[in-house]
Amino acid sequence: MVIISGNKPKPMSQILRDSVLINHPQAVRFSIAALTGGSLMDLAGLALTGTMIALFIATPILVFFSPIIVPSIVVLSMVTTGFMFSGGCLAATLAAVAWTYHYFTGKHPTVAEQLHCLKVKIGGKARDVKERVVDNGSQ
Repeated sequence: MVIISGNKPKPMSQILRDSVLINHPQAVRFSIAALTGGSLMDLAGLALTGTMIALFIATPILVFFSPIIVPSIVVLSMVTTGFMFSGGCLAATLAAVAWTYHYFTGKHPTVAEQLHCLKVKIGGKARDVKERVVDNGSQ
């Protein structure tokens, strides 16, 4: 059977094939999303299965070695805390020694010099703000 559409006759097999095929980009997007989602779900399931197997194997080992592991973790945390504290004390000591050295050798600015420097910085910022206000007000 041949159906004539326009001037060209089309065979019935081509008409059926054209009506069955989906040429919508939405269908392609859905199939890609479904495949991607399914693959990610499979990977999540494998990760969960691996985690459960690892916990199943590790739990007896952790229970057996807990009298050794727990005290060793406590000792290691205390040693780490001690090293961090001693490093902080060393840094504070070095800062104090450096300040004392600069103070007694006269390489530090006096209070009046520090205040003058601060006054110059604040004055410069105030001028900048004033210029911005004037520029914005004239626009």
